[in-house]
Amino acid sequence: MKFPFQTIALIGKYKTPDISGPLLQLAAFLTEKGLSVVMDTLTAEHLGKHGYPEAELTELGAAVDLAIVIGGDGTMLNIVRTLAPHRVPLVGINQGRLGFLTDISLDNMLPTIADMLQGQFVTEQRMLLQGAVMRNDEEVFRALAFNEVVLHRGNTSSMIEFEVRIDGEYLSNQRADGLIVATPTGTTAYSLSAGGPIVHPALELITLVPVSPHTLSNRPIVLSSKSELEIVMNRAADVWLHCDSHSSFSLEEGDKVVVSRYAEPVTLLHPVGHSYYHTLREKLLWNKAP
Repeated sequence: MKFPFQTIALIGKYKTPDISGPLLQLAAFLTEKGLSVVMDTLTAEHLGKHGYPEAELTELGAAVDLAIVIGGDGTMLNIVRTLAPHRVPLVGINQGRLGFLTDISLDNMLPTIADMLQGQFVTEQRMLLQGAVMRNDEEVFRALAFNEVVLHRGNTSSMIEFEVRIDGEYLSNQRADGLIVATPTGTTAYSLSAGGPIVHPALELITLVPVSPHTLSNRPIVLSSKSELEIVMNRAADVWLHCDSHSSFSLEEGDKVVVSRYAEPVTLLHPVGHSYYHTLREKLLWNKAP
């Protein structure tokens, strides 16, 4: 039988020694089925002598048909941003509790992967954002974000001040601790704790959620995914731009942050029967009696 995927990357949570058991078990399982396995180099550091080919994460995208990530949602975030340009589909296996992105348990890993290899899976595409910083008309920073692009003050006690424009049109001046620009996936991350709405990941839109705004009329707003957002720094003493908490950049007064949808989507594969609402109930404890 020919599987829909022939070369599979295995990636684990970095600096986690107990990841070796499940990874080697899965690698042996895939090899027995006649599939090629490639280990991420950083992951392989915790495996000892394993006998499988290795490649840098930045090289895996051009070499594999599928990436399986064992860890948590934080691990998946970094992998998604790296592999997105190559349109490699991803499967997430969670070491602990059910995750929003890593929704297969270690206990059910092998039978679930076996079914998925035979085409029994649900495909889901999700959007990313790209954030760039312009300083004196020159781009000085660029990064991708799967959850959010966040503008936030550092250790200072004073608020930051910035101007917001959408598709070149002035929207508002704001004084706040920060601003969260979130994808639908990111609406259950930092945005949620700041009072933003929960958005189904199948929708294509961008949410703007102010963090502790000085003016209470500054409320979360939902934009089209086709919009281009510009944030101009009017006051930027100790202000940082974060993309999924993996890439950060120190902003200066006069800098312009430009955020837009990234051209390539992320493809996530889920087991048959996957339900986003089930995940919400489990993660947010909606299934508990009040």
